[in-house]
Amino acid sequence: MPKLSVIIPVYNVEDYIAKCLDSVVEPGRQRLAAGREPGYEVIIVNDGTQDRSAEIAESYVRDCPGFVQMISIENSGQGQARNVGIDAATGEFLYFIDSDDYLIPGGMEEILSLTEQDFDICIFDSIAVNTEGRELKYMAGCKRRETLSLEEYPELLLEGPDVWNKVFRRSLFTDNGIRFTPRVWFEDLRTIPKLYAFTDKILYIPKALHRYVQRPGSVTNTQKVRRNLEIIPAVDELIDFYKSQGRYEQLRDVLEYLAFHCVFLTSSVRANLADRKSPVQEELMQDFLQKFPDYRQNPYVKNMSRQHKLLDHLLRRRMRLCVHLLMTLNNRIKDKKL
Repeated sequence: MPKLSVIIPVYNVEDYIAKCLDSVVEPGRQRLAAGREPGYEVIIVNDGTQDRSAEIAESYVRDCPGFVQMISIENSGQGQARNVGIDAATGEFLYFIDSDDYLIPGGMEEILSLTEQDFDICIFDSIAVNTEGRELKYMAGCKRRETLSLEEYPELLLEGPDVWNKVFRRSLFTDNGIRFTPRVWFEDLRTIPKLYAFTDKILYIPKALHRYVQRPGSVTNTQKVRRNLEIIPAVDELIDFYKSQGRYEQLRDVLEYLAFHCVFLTSSVRANLADRKSPVQEELMQDFLQKFPDYRQNPYVKNMSRQHKLLDHLLRRRMRLCVHLLMTLNNRIKDKKL
């Protein structure tokens, strides 16, 4: 039985998938060539891809039968593709990587070696890169190294919920009935923060093993602007979950700030950039203010950055042209790096 199962959902990434698969598969391929067991398995889930991605992935399956497998499903979204991977996995641990990202040289070996340590969740760092591999931003997986549990560090809920910088014990999902929600945006936010309720064995390794590829022009899409409203049920689901666990009062401040940051700030700005006149901004604001009318007394809101305080000020006063100009300028500066 392999120690680790690597799960890779695939959908229309023909220009990127080979680099991803090379970074994941090559160490196992080398072990097989030397007559050794890889120690891990690779599960590619073809989510109804419409380009050559599945054809490219199939070549890795042919080269490494048994070690690399591909499961094909009708297009159901990344969340369901990951669920299919979880159900097929046999490893003690799970690692999810998006098929347009990749690991550093030696990264797969390091992730595999991490599984020899005693943890249920291991967090590491990532670096955002452009499509040519130029480094854009270092993304620390956690702001704290010691005592990573909700009891001692409730701000775990404010750390990035991304799956690609974490290794999970598979039983966290299977024993607690945790799965990704299909066909939605923000599936990571709906899922990963729930796992923290079931363990205090969380480890942080301050090393960037993963590369997150930022593709130009992928920040906003006017046709999908209303999908930003899906952040509302995502945050509601997470809050309801912690209420059901009897931990809402303990985590009230951090959950309120999570709602503020995800619903009122981030999604409002995303909608604004796609269409500054979109009514989605008003819907997001009204939903948040109705649920959290006294949010400005929240200690995390009081201590947030100047940039976030400025955005809060502009959004509350519906100064949406100012928000649009400010964030457009900010993104243009970033795009020059891309």
